[in-house]
Amino acid sequence: MKQEIELSVVMPCLNESDTLAICIRKAKEFFQKNNIVGEVVIADNGSTDGSQDIAISEGAIVTNIKEKGYGSALFGGFQIAKGKYIIMGDSDDSYDFLDLRKFVEKLREDYDLVMGNRFQGGIKKGAMPFLHRYLGNPVLSFIGRIFFDIKIGDFHCGLRGFRKEAIMSMGLSTTGMEFASEIVVKASLLKMKITEVPTILSPDGRTGEPHLNTWNDGWRHLRFLLMYSPRWLFLYPGIFLILIGILLSIILIINPIIIYNIVLDVHTLLFTSGLILVGYQFVAFFFITKVFTTTNGLLPKSESFDNIFKFFNLEKGLCVGIFLVIIGIVLSIFAIQAWAQENFGDLEPNIVFRIIIPAVLSLVLGVQTVLNSFFLSILGLKK
Repeated sequence: MKQEIELSVVMPCLNESDTLAICIRKAKEFFQKNNIVGEVVIADNGSTDGSQDIAISEGAIVTNIKEKGYGSALFGGFQIAKGKYIIMGDSDDSYDFLDLRKFVEKLREDYDLVMGNRFQGGIKKGAMPFLHRYLGNPVLSFIGRIFFDIKIGDFHCGLRGFRKEAIMSMGLSTTGMEFASEIVVKASLLKMKITEVPTILSPDGRTGEPHLNTWNDGWRHLRFLLMYSPRWLFLYPGIFLILIGILLSIILIINPIIIYNIVLDVHTLLFTSGLILVGYQFVAFFFITKVFTTTNGLLPKSESFDNIFKFFNLEKGLCVGIFLVIIGIVLSIFAIQAWAQENFGDLEPNIVFRIIIPAVLSLVLGVQTVLNSFFLSILGLKK
């Protein structure tokens, strides 16, 4: 009887003829030494150097992925992999496919995602560029831990393992290098079991240029982390701007702020009111983004999503918006009365602007609240 495949090793490939054969041999030797029924899947992304023929001659399964990109290649490999577990790794000989036991042991312990950690295992001389080692990876990994509360030290290690059932349930969609971040983020959002093991990174054995573009791919990773964390992208900055704007505006409405010879008066009040308005837009975008991404399956449904609709509905939004508009109208009436007392002539700006600016701000916020309430209700119809 044909034995069920336990482990699939999936390698993305784009002109890796220098190192592909040794990577396949190491993976197959690992299977043999550890009595594992396994397969090697080469996800080729358009190689023109004979890499496909090398892979076939070494007994690997080759799948040709037409859509370009690191993520596209890997996901195509995951789809045809037959193993219960999948370990992905670059085919440039920078990772040792003879040393996969720690990954397999953790997968057998029922972890959904097992990450390699190069900073714990060791980075050999020349294996990682200075900027990647001391700036890019640490900063992006730190941001990922803060944004998503993930206890992972190396977000971007190219050697990692997972249950096939888990990886196929994540709804992965990115096509480039940010695919590595998407796996970790989606696993965290879906409350999967995640752990990491030390792994060693060696200099790759290729003679050509590396596929990783430092600044472009770094930005793609950062952009992905921001887009999948609307709290940090919109909510927290918005709340900060609103609080600062309200505090300074209240002080300036009561009295000017004098710092040495610098006088902050109604002209500054315009800017602090602008802070409130911009902060409000940030917060509104948080709610809009949260509802849109959740109802369209881009982010998994969470308790906070349900709480949005428990706390907020169209009627409440309309009441708040109309209340703000009424405040704006009342303040405008006071301003007109003050103008009438001067026979509709010139007014003292320092006095009247302390009424007009809050009036206009209240009117704008009120109208925005009414419009956003209708928009959120439309987005929430799918719920």
